[in-house]
Amino acid sequence: MSSILTNTSAMVALQTLKSINSGLSKVQSEISTGKTVSTARDNAAVWSISKVMESDVQGFKGISDSLALGSSTLTVAREASEKIQGLLTNIKTKVVSAQSENVPREKLQTDIDALKNQISGIVSAAQFGGLNLISGSDDVKFLASLNRSDAGISVTDINVARQDLGTAAGIYGGTTSLNANVVRVDNATDVSATGNTAVVTLGAANWATSSAQLTIGGTVVTYTATAGATDNSVALHFASAINALGLTGVSVADPGSTGVLTITSTRGFEGLAVKTEITGGTATMSITAVNGAAPSGTNTSSASTISQRAEQLLFSGSAAVNDGDGYRVAIGGQSFSYIAGKNETMEDVARGLKIAVDAGNLKGIATRVVEQPNGQWALSIDNNGSGSSTLSLNAVGNAGGKASGGLFGLDSIDVTTADGARKALENVETLINRSINAAAEFGSAQGRMDIQRGFVTALTDALTSGIGTLIDADMEEASARLQALQVQQQLGIQALSIANQQPQNLLALFR
Repeated sequence: MSSILTNTSAMVALQTLKSINSGLSKVQSEISTGKTVSTARDNAAVWSISKVMESDVQGFKGISDSLALGSSTLTVAREASEKIQGLLTNIKTKVVSAQSENVPREKLQTDIDALKNQISGIVSAAQFGGLNLISGSDDVKFLASLNRSDAGISVTDINVARQDLGTAAGIYGGTTSLNANVVRVDNATDVSATGNTAVVTLGAANWATSSAQLTIGGTVVTYTATAGATDNSVALHFASAINALGLTGVSVADPGSTGVLTITSTRGFEGLAVKTEITGGTATMSITAVNGAAPSGTNTSSASTISQRAEQLLFSGSAAVNDGDGYRVAIGGQSFSYIAGKNETMEDVARGLKIAVDAGNLKGIATRVVEQPNGQWALSIDNNGSGSSTLSLNAVGNAGGKASGGLFGLDSIDVTTADGARKALENVETLINRSINAAAEFGSAQGRMDIQRGFVTALTDALTSGIGTLIDADMEEASARLQALQVQQQLGIQALSIANQQPQNLLALFR
C-alpha cells in the first residue's frame, strides 16, 4: 500500500541518517578533543574517577615542588655544616700547635679568632628562602605525599630536625627538678702518697637497690644491687675482688662482719687514688680514715668537697635527657650550666658541662669526660692545685630551659696560655663531632627527600598514564570509524532521497 500522507521508508531512512550523524559527531569530538570521555555526559563514572586522579596529579606536582625546595634548603645546610667542620678542624690544628711551649700563642689565637668569626658568618648566612636549618631548634616539616583512602585524604611529611650550630649558652629552666638525673656526688679523696692504709666504711642501707664502685688507681671494682645484700656481704665482695686484682703491694684485710674495708699498700698508694661512688638507692660508702685520720670532705647526695688533687664524678647515668633539660655545677662559688638539646644523652651533658667549666678558667681545676665500666658517662673534676685545700661543689638540674647552641664553648677557646690550650684540645674535638653529626643528619634527610621526590615523579607519571587509559581516544580506531561513518552518511542521504521520491511516483497513476 502506498500513501502520500505517511512515507514509512523516508521515516526509516531519516532515523538511520540521524543515528549515523550522531556517531559521526561523537567521532569528530573524540578526534578534536583526543578523549573518549570529555564530559560527565559521555561516562559519568569514568569521568568522576579521572577528575579525582587529575586533582591528585596536580597535588603531587605541588609536592614535587615542595620536595625540591626542601632538598635545596638541606643542600645549603649540609654544605654549611661541612664547611664549619673544616674550619673547626683548622682551629684544632692551631690548638694542637699551641700545646708546645715555644710557639707564638697570641698569633695562633688571632688566627683562631678569625676562624671563629668565619664560622659565625656561615651560621648566619646559611639560609634558603628565609629558612636556616643550622640556627634554632624547632623541627621543620616538608610535605612529602598525599594518602587517599576510604577515610579520606591525608598528608605525609618529612620531618627535618634543625641542627643548631650557634654558640649561645642557652637559658636555664626553673621548673621540674632533675635531681633524679644527677648522680650522687661522693667524696673521692686521694689517699696520701705517704700513707699506707685507707678505711672505707659501708653505711647501713638497702643494698638491694644500691650499686657501688670502688676505684684504686684507675681500676674499678663494681657491686651491682642484689636482693638480700648487707653491709657485710658487700664489704666481703669488694675485699675479694680487690685482692683478686693482684695489684703490687695492695691488700685488703678480711672485713669479717664489720662492713669495713681496710686497704693497705706498701707503695704508699703512690698513683693509686682510692675513690668511692654510689648509684641509686640510699646506701653509703665513705673513706672514713686515711692512716687513722679523717679525710677532708663528707659524702652526701648533693654536695661534697674536692680535696687537693682529688677527682669527683659528677654526672653519669642512662636516664633520658629531654630538650631543655639544664644541668648546673657550682664550684668554689661559681656556677656553670649546660642545657641539653633534642636527642642528646648524658654523654653530651657531661661534655657540655666540661666546656662550661673550662670556660670559667678556674685556677688549678682540670676536667675530663670519662666513660664508666657500665657504659655510662661521667664528668670528672680534679682540683690539682687551686691554692686551697678544698672547694665547695654542688650539682643540680632543672627542666624547661632553652638548649645551648651546638657550638657552645667555641667563643671561649683561648690558647694564649698553656692551661687554656690544654683545655681547648678536647673541647674543640667535641665541637667537631657535633658539626659532623649535623652534616650527617642533613645528608640523611636530603637523601630521603631525593628518594621521595623520585617516587613522587614516578607516581605522577603512573597516574597520568592511568588517566589516559581511562579517557584518551584511540586515534587509529577513531580514524577508521570516521571514514566508515562518512560512507554510511552518504549512503543514508541517498536512501532518504530515494524514499522521498516515492510519492512522486504515484502521479503516474493519475495520468
